[in-house]
Amino acid sequence: MCGIVGLLIKNPAMRERLGELMTPMLVEMGSRGPESAGLAVFRGELPESERKYSLHAPVWDYDWAGFEADFIERFGVTALNNGIGVPMTVKGNHAVLTCDQTAEQVKPWVKERFPKLHVLSAGRTMDIFKDTGHPAEVAKRYEFARFAGTHVVGHTRMATESAVTPDRAHPFTAGEDFCLVHNGTISNPYMIRRKLEHFGIEFETDNDTEAATRFLEWRMREGDDLESALQKGFEELDGFYTFLIGTRDKLALVRDAFACKPAVVAETDDYVAIASEFRSLAKLPGVKNAKLFEPMPEELYVWKV
Repeated sequence: MCGIVGLLIKNPAMRERLGELMTPMLVEMGSRGPESAGLAVFRGELPESERKYSLHAPVWDYDWAGFEADFIERFGVTALNNGIGVPMTVKGNHAVLTCDQTAEQVKPWVKERFPKLHVLSAGRTMDIFKDTGHPAEVAKRYEFARFAGTHVVGHTRMATESAVTPDRAHPFTAGEDFCLVHNGTISNPYMIRRKLEHFGIEFETDNDTEAATRFLEWRMREGDDLESALQKGFEELDGFYTFLIGTRDKLALVRDAFACKPAVVAETDDYVAIASEFRSLAKLPGVKNAKLFEPMPEELYVWKV
């Protein structure tokens, strides 16, 4: 049993309150997933030539200054920061690095030079924060309530099929600006893994959610739009699941054919809010007048920023 939450702000005047509104939703789902929590927050888009990378370190007092020095030695001082260094925002054992190097350059270098660091995500809009602990503790630790942006995807986990570690917490990511959170169980993850490994796709954990994430992102790299990829998911992914997906400009929700994993949506002129249970939505402004509904099985629900 896990908890999923999502929030897309339609009203630009409310985007500064994204984290403030989302945090109580996430904390409320702590009873469904008390072991770890995480979120993906989507902010303003970087220029085409720039990328940002969310990094997770094994200790809270990690030597980020040393990492920055090695990065500059390898790639040089980025022009993004007036020749001073590299733009990097640090929150304890997480950091968001902004630079003009591609993922093909950065990820192998991090893996070789700093094998204990984990690159959580890459892209132009998305930052990832996830860790073990009760969702209320994780939200406070990384100051989720202060986040601003267009939309956010969050998760609270109760582990059923893999260890409780930061890298197995949700959201899972693949490619750029693509993430997925999941309530349920995929019954054929190793079949999906074998299929994708044939195409050179590498896996970082034994979590079934990673298999679903990489499958859907692979379909999009093969030319499908998000909606077509999700339709392929209905054909290929077996199990009981509710998926919530975030991309650069979309929030999407799907449930399997039996729809036994709960979900509820509240939509107003100001926002679209999604959670496993209504109590997670109950404190949102204007929710009493929202359009409330339970998503149907094998239906696509996609909202665009």
